Amino acid sequence: MISNKADSVIILDFETTGLSPGHGDRAIEIGAVRIENGEITDRFQALMNPGRPVNRFIEDYTGITNSMLCKARDCREVMGDFADFIGGHNLVAHNASFDKRFLDAELKRISRRYSGQFACSMLAARRLYQDAPNHKLSTLIRYKNIRAAGVFHRALYDSEMTAKLWLNMLEDIQAQYGITSIRFDLIQKLSKTPKYAVQELLNRNY
Repeated sequence: MISNKADSVIILDFETTGLSPGHGDRAIEIGAVRIENGEITDRFQALMNPGRPVNRFIEDYTGITNSMLCKARDCREVMGDFADFIGGHNLVAHNASFDKRFLDAELKRISRRYSGQFACSMLAARRLYQDAPNHKLSTLIRYKNIRAAGVFHRALYDSEMTAKLWLNMLEDIQAQYGITSIRFDLIQKLSKTPKYAVQELLNRNY
């Protein structure tokens, strides 16, 4: 049975050849962090060979070169391992609609599925941190004074930073609204709530 606890999830991030699997773009790296009861218990990271070269922009943006990808395992093999890693957990990503599209597309290629649901840390942050300059991951890490010592746009590092942000958001909700056990579906609901109604929602779930 999938846990409905917001502090027991898989946080994931993809690096890709482009923006849309519907236009033929593929995943080139997956990074993920497993959180159980608010503690990081495992990590997953792998480059994957998409079967064709990436362009210079992607190389510069991610630091992932074609020579690195030539030595990487095939996407099918990596995604099979990642499907096992997900297990029966709910899933979180920053700008989750992007990562969900690639997860769905890559797993469809190997006839695998996942049973958990998605939540978006970016949408949740837009409701909780309405005064932030913007809601990019790197901006929110600085805004919340979260310790960071790495390079964004690599999948494992981004998933680790998203995990820190996610746990920080849960702590802020607990501290401000007194909700001792935060449900995953409450964060999903929060992400769809108009900004003016956030306090009412969270006060109602005290």
